Amino acid sequence: MSTAEPPSTASGTELLPPAVREIAAGYAFTGPALDLGAVLLDGTAHRDAQVRIPLGVLNRHGLVAGATGTGKTKTLQLIAEQLSAQGVPVFLADVKGDVSGISAPGTPSERTAARAAEVGQNWSAQGCPTEFYALGGLGTGIPVRATVTSFGPLLLAKVLDLNETQESSLGLVFHYADRNGLELYDLKDLTAVITFLTSPEGKEELKGIGGISAATAGVILRSLTMLENEGAGAFFGEPEFDTAELLRTAPDGRGTVSALELPAVQDRPRLFSTFLMWLLADLYQELPEVGDLDKPKLVFFFDEAHLLFKGASKAFLEAITQTVRLIRSKGVGIFFVTQTPKDVPADVLAQLGNRVQHALRAFTPDDAKALKATVSTFPRSSYDLSEVLTSLGTGEAVVTVLSEKGAPTPVAATRLRAPQSLMGPVEPAVLRAAVDASAVAARYRDAIDRESAYEKLAARAARPEPAPVPGEEPRGSRESREPQGSREPREPQGSRESRAGKDDGVLGMLLSNPTLKSFARSAGSQLGREISRSLFGTSRRRR
Repeated sequence: MSTAEPPSTASGTELLPPAVREIAAGYAFTGPALDLGAVLLDGTAHRDAQVRIPLGVLNRHGLVAGATGTGKTKTLQLIAEQLSAQGVPVFLADVKGDVSGISAPGTPSERTAARAAEVGQNWSAQGCPTEFYALGGLGTGIPVRATVTSFGPLLLAKVLDLNETQESSLGLVFHYADRNGLELYDLKDLTAVITFLTSPEGKEELKGIGGISAATAGVILRSLTMLENEGAGAFFGEPEFDTAELLRTAPDGRGTVSALELPAVQDRPRLFSTFLMWLLADLYQELPEVGDLDKPKLVFFFDEAHLLFKGASKAFLEAITQTVRLIRSKGVGIFFVTQTPKDVPADVLAQLGNRVQHALRAFTPDDAKALKATVSTFPRSSYDLSEVLTSLGTGEAVVTVLSEKGAPTPVAATRLRAPQSLMGPVEPAVLRAAVDASAVAARYRDAIDRESAYEKLAARAARPEPAPVPGEEPRGSRESREPQGSREPREPQGSRESRAGKDDGVLGMLLSNPTLKSFARSAGSQLGREISRSLFGTSRRRR
């Protein structure tokens, strides 16, 4: 990490090859910056030519990509620990359990000393202040939970692998629950509402706004049962995690690293990747607009990013794109970590200003196609990137970032610095002790099961039907006998809905997804229960 000009001398830069000197000039920033490593040319690292990222452009997002085993995790660790040192909180997902070492000082070795000498790094062992979390408490970490209502139908449909028709029906269920004061805290609440809405009584209540077919309801219920059987029910419920916890700093001013430990759920990638998106969506809703700051409020590392986009609906992809585009003005930077840039949709990739591309392999025709696509995403340079990207060693990468003025820097093959924290997991006992000692743990350790939709619908079903009054016709029999023309004219559905939701018609016009339109119409329509939903249909938190 550096806070002023790079540690090169006039004589040192003068001795650099002209091509290296030209690249180095593109990274000679005057403000605070993170140090990545030294320019690499023809196998030689030039320690007087430092490659860096200005701290102020990290809210312009980034991509860390490369084949398995090329050093992506170490790059993530290198960037994260320097951000922490600069007072910037960091969130990272620890999918394989090997990033927990960021909390502990690294171990000196000959290999680390040699790398530091090659790239001009003043290496010293140092860990970062770290909080460890776990989804639903599965694994070692402070439990992270979300209520089903807060999670919303669009994200939940992604977890359940629903098609667009089923997604729309799920949105109708949330719409009904929002309007009728039925709190969806956990999966049994959602199951109870779906079951009710497919009953004769529930179908009658849905007549004005649509309906759910028995086949669609059956698919959703089966998917919920499978999710519950996999143990995912623990992820939904209360107390819900407050994403403001991710913005904390340590007493010494360093940014807290929030590590979400995922080894216990790594076989359920669709679930944890969507949960990460919920965290981002919640941050987007809760944080105020701040524009461009001297340093970001939070940098969010989204590991295994390809799992988020795989099989996603059009509405889901549009919501991701919009969130990435807008959240930078809230002071949040996002780094997607994946294998190749083609894993990320073009509209999202276009917004990632900072790129660290590790080696790619070209063993198959598909690999060769991915390599060609990757090369096409970089600015023009003097490098033969097709050759460079297939010959990089572990801990080496091709880099281009945004300068302090927002322009792309020259493409630089780079030998990266070594992380100063432990490159590997901490011992399980150390991890457990850190969780037990956390001041945050007490707020989330024990699950809460308040009265919600499940209990309310169960109580409603248990109430006995009122006995008929002697001489009074059963409800509905008179209507069935009355001539069609003798009834009061029924108000058209469209006019009734437009009157109920006219205050939020502007939002309705902005949202193209039919499911989201229904949420917009429902905002403010239930007295005492106003739920407005974001791009993902996630509900606004009440603090």
